[in-house]
Amino acid sequence: MDVTEILEAHKAQFKPITVDKLVPLDYDINLLTAFDTNAFDEKRLANKNKREEYLKELTRDNTQLLINEIFKLPVTSNETGVVAKLPQRTSILPREKPLPKDKPLTRWEKFAKVKGIQNRKRERMVWDEEKQKYTARYGYAGGEKDKLDDWLIEVPQNADPMEDQYAKRNEEKKQRVEKNKKRQQRNLDEALASMVTGKGKPDTSLDGKKGNKKPSVKKQKKK
Repeated sequence: MDVTEILEAHKAQFKPITVDKLVPLDYDINLLTAFDTNAFDEKRLANKNKREEYLKELTRDNTQLLINEIFKLPVTSNETGVVAKLPQRTSILPREKPLPKDKPLTRWEKFAKVKGIQNRKRERMVWDEEKQKYTARYGYAGGEKDKLDDWLIEVPQNADPMEDQYAKRNEEKKQRVEKNKKRQQRNLDEALASMVTGKGKPDTSLDGKKGNKKPSVKKQKKK
């Protein structure tokens, strides 16, 4: 049985995978992108009846060229099937989001800027002469002590002798932590208030100074 005519008729329904372009396309396979710098056919583009067909043909040809480039890549097989390994990207994309705004200055940063104080980074590990080893200044295991260091706590004068001094020390530490948290929140509120009134620019002036043109932080927060 001769099926040549049937195959030819079936083949005529599909366009070939080879596409000829006057100027070769530029590709960024990592982004699955092709850049066509060839000139448009102005006559077909200006014709309302042929414009849609022309744009579809142009899109199809460029997509075919992009797919041809993808099929040239090395492939690997995994659970999902055959996967092509994309090369490094060559195009530099513009930044998606705007640059972050400057963070508002805290109360200490304002004071340090006025006084010209510069921060010095302290080493986390310090040498302990008594233990003859390096111990952490802060953070995990910061200020660690041996079990026998606090085996005895002197009871202050005029204090209840039955009071648990260890529990009292822990309670005082909790109060200091809470106080520091409140200070941090206050500094954050003041910094945000200065950002709002200063139209997005951090306020470097100190409060309570005569001659300040900007309102005080309390007035800013109230407003």
